Amino acid sequence: MRPSLPSAPQLLAGTALLALSACSEPLDLDLRGAFGEAPSTASAARNATAERPRPDSRGIISYPGYQVAVARRGDTLQSLADRIGTDAAALARFNGMQPGDGLRKGEIIALPNRVAEPEGGPIQPPSRVDITALADGAIAEADAAQSASPAPITASQIGAEPVRHKVERGESAYTIARLYNVSIRSLADWNGLGADFAVREGQYLLIPVARDGQRPAPFDPSEGGQVTSPGVGSPTPTPPSASKPLPDEDTAPAAQPVGTVAAPDLSGSQTAAASGTRMSFPVRGDIVREYSKGKNDGIDIAASPGTPVKAAADGVVAAITKDTNGIPIIVVKHSDNLLTVYSNVANVAVTKGDPIKRGGKLAEIRRDGTAALHFEVREGFDSVDPIPYLR
Repeated sequence: MRPSLPSAPQLLAGTALLALSACSEPLDLDLRGAFGEAPSTASAARNATAERPRPDSRGIISYPGYQVAVARRGDTLQSLADRIGTDAAALARFNGMQPGDGLRKGEIIALPNRVAEPEGGPIQPPSRVDITALADGAIAEADAAQSASPAPITASQIGAEPVRHKVERGESAYTIARLYNVSIRSLADWNGLGADFAVREGQYLLIPVARDGQRPAPFDPSEGGQVTSPGVGSPTPTPPSASKPLPDEDTAPAAQPVGTVAAPDLSGSQTAAASGTRMSFPVRGDIVREYSKGKNDGIDIAASPGTPVKAAADGVVAAITKDTNGIPIIVVKHSDNLLTVYSNVANVAVTKGDPIKRGGKLAEIRRDGTAALHFEVREGFDSVDPIPYLR
């Protein structure tokens, strides 16, 4: 259910938007606006992604993997379901809503089951498009535009299938936009968000695709970037002068150098590393989603696409399966009835039954979709917080 009253931060955001609406310059929604004569990245951030595809007459946007519906002004979930020919109760459950809930114009609603395809079929990526059919469709569109009685156009649309993100508790439009490296305005335009950019738990969002037809590259912590909370600004870059070496100085030493003494051998007094329950991080990166019992049974660790995913401890590969989207899931069994789970991976390098050493390669981070590893630790079948095992 949607809250009946906006929260204090939402009221402040709305007031700020009204106050800035009178300005002649466009609003810098990425909070990266420059001062004085310094260059601004706001325009590039707004223009980095393509426009959302056109829906058909019912409001359906169809991709090979899923379909969504675009709401019209005055729609409720019930009226939308009636128009596209699907069950309103199932549609409501799938989107975490009630059949009588009102919808904003342009709001995206995910469909649990496919309905009749639009004319021309689903939107296809360029690699699957028949060039002859594409040319015929373009000619038909041009003829229809010049005709006094336009004929229906059946040419297929072309474009990459966007990532479909399900909003979890604690997430906001800002954190989701930052996770996928897209602007908040593009995310709002593609999904018909309101002026306060509010999202609800269980809502499905389409992640905008880049103008070149590819999915925007997710945030990569290994490239030196740093995620900051909305409104706190971006980290100050290192000034160019810091990269230039200082001139050589010929200074006299203040005193004679002190002779060095060999360090004592302390190897006999060192504590052996803990085994069994102590684990190492399977990848190195920021934890973008923390453990929450019953909501997120592990942690999500950001990592560059193609980064090796390593075993957290010695064990045996107990299972290799796939989720509903065909993405591999690896389960490793360790001593003391412990299991570790690695998902959102690709290029699996092991098979079921293989022994694996701590730090041994299991797979790689996927090169499409979210650039993050989902990692779980389970005591038997019960999930536990992985952090105590990784410290």
